[in-house]
Amino acid sequence: MSNTITTTNFNFPGQKSVYRGKVREVYNINDALLVMVATDRLSAFDVVLPEGIPYKGQILNQIATKFMELTQDIVPNWLIATPDPSVAVGHLCTPFKVEMVIRGYLSGHAAREYALGKREICGVAMPEGLKENDQFPEPIITPTTKADNGDHDADISREAILSQGIVSQEDYEVLEKYTRALFERGTTIAASRGLILVDTKYEFGKTKEGVIVLIDEIHTPDSSRYFYSEGYAERQERAEEQKQLSKEFVRRWLIENGFQGKEGQQIPEMTPAYIDSVSERYIELYENILGEKFVKADISNINQRIEKNVLDYLAKQ
Repeated sequence: MSNTITTTNFNFPGQKSVYRGKVREVYNINDALLVMVATDRLSAFDVVLPEGIPYKGQILNQIATKFMELTQDIVPNWLIATPDPSVAVGHLCTPFKVEMVIRGYLSGHAAREYALGKREICGVAMPEGLKENDQFPEPIITPTTKADNGDHDADISREAILSQGIVSQEDYEVLEKYTRALFERGTTIAASRGLILVDTKYEFGKTKEGVIVLIDEIHTPDSSRYFYSEGYAERQERAEEQKQLSKEFVRRWLIENGFQGKEGQQIPEMTPAYIDSVSERYIELYENILGEKFVKADISNINQRIEKNVLDYLAKQ
């Protein structure tokens, strides 16, 4: 389909290599710049689903760009420019081998662990007597290893990160400080939109000059979980599911259709009607998270559009 971008095969001037992640493709330009293309691929349970979702890449890229701008006064980031709605250009960085997950509420993975009777996650104690989606007394940082080659990320404690030398103590203290500052800012912004930032993950890297910066996406529905503020307390009181803004609706659909990424399971058919419904849901997420109308880019030939915009940008550097 020409109206989604599920794979790229660009050859930009000065291109050294290409890294293909689950949903992003990153081009190294002269070991100085990274051109990150947010594709329309959809992943869940660490599996890339077979169909692209129109506008998904644009939505994630524009949300991440906006939040980079809204947080650059408290945490430096990798971003230089967005020459195309689906493309970000930034400084080449060496990523840290951990993802910094921070949780303000007992939800998702933490809630599933808690339901199994565990009262510690990533070496961090969780209080007794919580219900799913209750707020923690204060946000907790629960890091994961950064998986290579599509493997599953794994929980890891601060102590293990330091003892194994994955990150130095000096650097890790900066990561923790930045993670808490970003989550606090994200929480404030979400509240102004009538939302609760439940949990999220941040990734960091080091520039050639040794500066620690925020990289990848930030506060998107793929990396974060949001609840609607209105009715949150009442739903908790009645032990009802929270109304949320995240990719969770895709996971629920897959589970209902017998797929959780386990061996031997078949990905359910993604009909055109289902694909359209997912696209509409992502647009809804965008408009609620940013509080502004989503403007659809021209997707009549999305690969050609991206290539032209990136080439025009690089020619001016």
